[in-house]
This record gives sequence, structure tokens and C-alpha cells, in this order.
Amino acid sequence: MDIGGASALGVAVVGVVGTLLSALLTQRAADGGRRREQERAEEVAEQHRREHELRSCYVALNAAARQYLAALTDQVHALGRDADLPVARQRLAEARDHYREVYAEAQLRVPEQVLDLAGPFSRDVGELYGMVRRLDAGAPRAGDSPAAVRQGIDARWAGLRRVRDEMRAQLGVSRADSGC
Repeated sequence: MDIGGASALGVAVVGVVGTLLSALLTQRAADGGRRREQERAEEVAEQHRREHELRSCYVALNAAARQYLAALTDQVHALGRDADLPVARQRLAEARDHYREVYAEAQLRVPEQVLDLAGPFSRDVGELYGMVRRLDAGAPRAGDSPAAVRQGIDARWAGLRRVRDEMRAQLGVSRADSGC
């Protein structure tokens, strides 16, 4: 074989190897792109899942707090009507238990900004619960009265609005966005 034939063979081999390497490198780059695209899609799906869980936690906390306040109100109204007391007591006990469960979960999931508002709300509602129970048992302390409980409940509704507003802010929802 002469030098010209060997060069042609070398050029052919280099050309074939280059073509094969080019296809391999292109395939690897495409695989890497697909892998990065899949990872990004998984990250987006995980972010959506976390947002959905947070929203669900906020909804549960808001609903449980509203039910607790409504049950406190019903109990205060029932204090003067013995016939309504057993039902009101049961509803209040159930609402309180449910709220405590939901609040315990929220303590592990929600941002500090929400907990900074929900914590005092929870303590204040607990104090109202104690006042209602003392009134119901006929053992009120100084300052315990149905009027004081009603005033406290009204204040807690305002507190719940502040908690709800912070939850909405955390979710990036404004009144205009939700149609409210």
C-alpha cells in the first residue's frame, strides 16, 4: 500500500470515527437535556404539591377556627336555655378538638408569619373557651360574663381575619384574584 492509499484510508477512518463520535456526543447531549427537563418537571410538580398541601392546611385551619368561634357563640346563647345546652356543649367540644388537631398540624407546616398570628388567636380562643366552661359550670371568675365572652368572640373574628389575610398573602392571593 502506498502513502496515498494509506492517507485515504486514514482519512476515511477518521471520518467514520468522527461521524460516530458526533452521533454519540449528540445523543449524550440530548439525553442530558431530557434528563434536565425531567428533573425540572419533577421540581415543578413537587412545588405544586407543596403549595397544594399548604393551601389545604390553610383552608382546614380557617374552617376549624370559624367552626370553633361559631360553637362558642352557640354555647353562650344556650347558657340561658337549658334545653339547648347539651347539644351546644357537644358541638363546642367537637369544634375545639377538631381545631386543636388542625392547629397542631399547622404548627408543623405553615410559615412563621402565619404562626405569629395564629398562636395568639389560638390562646385567646382557648381563654374564651375556659370562660364559657366556667359560666356553664356556674363557677365564673371575676370578669366572666356572657357579654365578655361575646365581646371576646367579636375580637377573635377580627383576629381570624388577620390570620386569613396573612395566609392569603403567603399564597399570593389578593381579594381581586379570588373574586371576593
